[in-house]
Amino acid sequence: MNPLQFLRNFKSDFIQGVDAQDLINISKDKYRYTALDPEVAKAAQKGYEGTSATDFVSKASGQSYAKGDPVKVDKAKNLAEYLGRYSAQIATDVLSDGTRQFYWRYNHPLAIGQKVIETNVPKLKSLKSPLDKAILGGAIGAPVAASLGIFDVTNPGELFRPKGYAQSYAEKGSQDRRKTAEPGMEMFERFFLGRRGRPLKYETAKQDIPSLTPQRYGKAMSSQYQDRGVLGLGLLKGTTENLEGYPEIRVVGFPVGLQAVGALGGGIAGSRTAGKLGLINPVASRKSIIKGAAVTLAGSLGGAAAGKTLNMAIAGANRPKYLTTSDYMQG
Repeated sequence: MNPLQFLRNFKSDFIQGVDAQDLINISKDKYRYTALDPEVAKAAQKGYEGTSATDFVSKASGQSYAKGDPVKVDKAKNLAEYLGRYSAQIATDVLSDGTRQFYWRYNHPLAIGQKVIETNVPKLKSLKSPLDKAILGGAIGAPVAASLGIFDVTNPGELFRPKGYAQSYAEKGSQDRRKTAEPGMEMFERFFLGRRGRPLKYETAKQDIPSLTPQRYGKAMSSQYQDRGVLGLGLLKGTTENLEGYPEIRVVGFPVGLQAVGALGGGIAGSRTAGKLGLINPVASRKSIIKGAAVTLAGSLGGAAAGKTLNMAIAGANRPKYLTTSDYMQG
């Protein structure tokens, strides 16, 4: 077999695996889908037989299923199909925060944001495919997550450590806590637990953020460690200036800024536009759903950009105004 034919066959079998796993997930009609589900491997190795928990139409075959109808999926016939099944499950999990929602439902901004998306995007509720829902939800969730300040996508060299914050697993006694001794645990905390670490000492934080002043640093530290917030419980509080000079709300200890709010609002607007264009509906093809996700992503990125611009304007207004040389001369 020539390499081109092999790639064509691999692609075909991979997509067949994606459709097979999506069919299983649709028929189960569960609230969450996780890559840790042992049924994924079992179904790939031995096949799946079950009963549909909802009415739906298979995207791959066009076959209609009513609630209670038997659903049968053969085992994966080769590695490409097996990889397709796991890729579908991982994508559904990651883009919908399936595994993470088991422990952070309503106690993390991303989980709350996911609920806001579900409530404000009616077309999303009509979709039967968990993968389609995840693709569309991820088009909003990814820009929101990147905008929260938990990680910095421009800092891969330090495992995406956000500016002004220490690594959680820096060497004990280390003078520069921007370096970590345990990269694996660092990535787990940052991307799975959603933690950004503790603030650096002022001198080191200023190396990250040249505009940082002692006054702003003190205000940010006071907000983080002394302010008890609404009702004195520390669950909801805010500051007009974080370390970078931006306004920030902290929800159960996790940061939410205008850029993240803009990404959420823009994404919801983008998804509604995609719905009006007919790209999102229960019988839409996967290609149509991906186009709808692209429109949604454009809206989310636009909202994030607007939020960032407003952040910069507020930060500029908050910076102390010093007298110029000409002011001194005139005085």
